[in-house]
Amino acid sequence: MMQVEGDYRADGAALVRGLVPPEVCNALLRQFQLELDPDERGLDAPATGSSLLVRDVPEIYGFAWSPLVTFLWGLTPSIRSITGIDLVPSYDYLRLYREGDLCRVHSDRASCEHSLSLTLDYSDGAVWPLEIGDTVLPEPTKRVTDDFEGDGFRSFDMQPGDGVLYNGVHRRHGRITPNPNGWSAHLFMHWVERGGAFADQAFDARPEYRQPVNFRFT
Repeated sequence: MMQVEGDYRADGAALVRGLVPPEVCNALLRQFQLELDPDERGLDAPATGSSLLVRDVPEIYGFAWSPLVTFLWGLTPSIRSITGIDLVPSYDYLRLYREGDLCRVHSDRASCEHSLSLTLDYSDGAVWPLEIGDTVLPEPTKRVTDDFEGDGFRSFDMQPGDGVLYNGVHRRHGRITPNPNGWSAHLFMHWVERGGAFADQAFDARPEYRQPVNFRFT
């Protein structure tokens, strides 16, 4: 059963236990593996390099793989209910980290006004926490650091199917301890407030999703 720990509106972050059944997390990962590595000989997924990471990691953007963006859209009513905020989906992506990986402390771009980090699985069952800063940023920043530089932060432990809701634009966050697993899989999902400061970033500001639907039959 889903259980929310913390007050997201007051604290800018909350842990949601049991948000997605672990079996569903596993099925999503299996679908990902079957499409990208059907023979299980070695993953050749799109990799991304970033100043946030210590090395390239396999990552796929939701709009490039329809099961992911559909997952984001389908989860939106639940996140609206938990937060009590009228949200519109922005974008999501799936990322695989390997042993020893880190994610440096940062805040996100405007499309990530309200964010969820969902743990899909750990290869070795070792929890790898997400840290969220206590300081509220007045606006997005591109600043990236190895730690919170003395600022307070909270550490959230997640099992597969658990997620952490956090304000990605106004709260710095990261994973500052090395990943203890051979690999771990995470789905990052983002929303913006309807009519809010970043409302133009709905659907990651992709214009094709703002066009009216007009079916024609022959």
